[in-house]
Amino acid sequence: MAQIEKVGAKRLVVGAHYGTMDFIAQRVTAIILAVYTLVLLVGFLTMSGFNYAGWKNLFTFTCLTFPMGRVLASLAMISLAWHAWIGVRDIWMDYVKPVGLRMFLQVMTILWLVGSLVYFVHILWRI
Repeated sequence: MAQIEKVGAKRLVVGAHYGTMDFIAQRVTAIILAVYTLVLLVGFLTMSGFNYAGWKNLFTFTCLTFPMGRVLASLAMISLAWHAWIGVRDIWMDYVKPVGLRMFLQVMTILWLVGSLVYFVHILWRI
């Protein structure tokens, strides 16, 4: 009996579990972002003054000398980048058919997201 070879153009790319991890990752990152939005909303509503010091305290508060505000903001930004990557990658895979153009767009998306994360970390951990 001949064995089916799953390499190259004949590999199986559909099935019951194809994309399940991406689905779960997008839901988890959405939950993280929703919780962080609620934390920011509570912080905003309890802020002492609508000035630079108040905004700075939203992102620099500590809990037992642990920089909780920065860690939560960093986790939210990483979640946002991962969530965006999954969504934009799926758009490129679904609607851009030329492989070279799709690969170029995916690489540019990765570079943009990584650059945004680096810029965010640079700004957040500098204040």
